[in-house]
Amino acid sequence: MREEVVRRVGSGTVWEASVGYSRAVRVGDLVHVAGTTAVRDGVVVGVGDAYEQTRVALQIVGEALEACGASFDDVVRTRLYVTDIGRWEEVGRAHGEVFADVRPAATMVQVSALIDPDLLVEVEAEAVVTRPGR
Repeated sequence: MREEVVRRVGSGTVWEASVGYSRAVRVGDLVHVAGTTAVRDGVVVGVGDAYEQTRVALQIVGEALEACGASFDDVVRTRLYVTDIGRWEEVGRAHGEVFADVRPAATMVQVSALIDPDLLVEVEAEAVVTRPGR
């Protein structure tokens, strides 16, 4: 029986340490990226701009994937949590710019709030790495 190696990656946000989670975890060929928001250096980026927040959150997701030996091409599932479903087109446009050719299974749902009132979008991703050497 093969023993799976678990790789945990952090992005340094205060919430990872205080809540006790990793930005991403890779087990074998599977990569799970935790809910990711547009926070850089403890500051919300793109306040009031759902498109920009989605774009930045996806950049952070991409960095986590890369740290786990994966890429956007490996993503098979995304989940988008938005505080105003009426802004779905802005969120969808940013998602589509990254995933137009990948076309993962995706879900977008409205939630009542995120951890900071300035946050409009949170993104999760799951990937399967099937390429040799990754």
